[in-house]
This record gives sequence, structure tokens and C-alpha cells, in this order.
Amino acid sequence: MAQAQAHTEGQQHPISIYLWIWFLLFVLSAFSYAVDYYQLQGMLRWSLILIFMVLKAGFIVAVFMHMMWERVALIYAILLPPLFILVFVALMAFESDYTVGTRLVFFDASP
Repeated sequence: MAQAQAHTEGQQHPISIYLWIWFLLFVLSAFSYAVDYYQLQGMLRWSLILIFMVLKAGFIVAVFMHMMWERVALIYAILLPPLFILVFVALMAFESDYTVGTRLVFFDASP
């Protein structure tokens, strides 16, 4: 009987957490639109857009997908593989710059 009651109760989170995160998502979206409104260009623009995007995704995953309250093993199983992929993509980007530089040095067609 106690087991059945424990399964039906579940975990309750205060609504204020969800409202606060919703407000933060709204503010971050406003900042992201402000980047376009003020017509920022170059690396600053893309850096700000990516930072705001990652922050919003992190809040959504942590709170609305309840990852903040999950076990550490589950968090590692879900979050570590994409982090490793990002590291490998960064390594490939650095290697591609080296490859382009090498080709420009050795295959330069200028007289």
C-alpha cells in the first residue's frame, strides 16, 4: 500500500521556478533580437547569437526537461556526448585551417 502511494505522489516543483525561467528565456530572446535590431556585424554578432542560443537551450533542458533534478549518471549520459562532438568539431576546424594554409604555401599559383 505504501509503495502504491509513493508511486502516485511524484515530485512537485514550485511554479515560481518555471515562471522565472520563462522570464529569463523571454529576456534572452529579446537580447537575441536586439543583436539584429542594432545591426551588429561580424564575430560579435555571431558570438552573441550563439551565446544566447546556448543559454536558452541550457535553461530549457535543465528546467523544462527536468534535467536539474535527475541523477548525475543520466545527465552525463545525455550531455557528455554532444560536448565531445563539439570538441571534435573544433579540432577538425583547427585542422582545416592548417590544411588550407599548407595548400596556399605549397600550391600557390602566383608567379
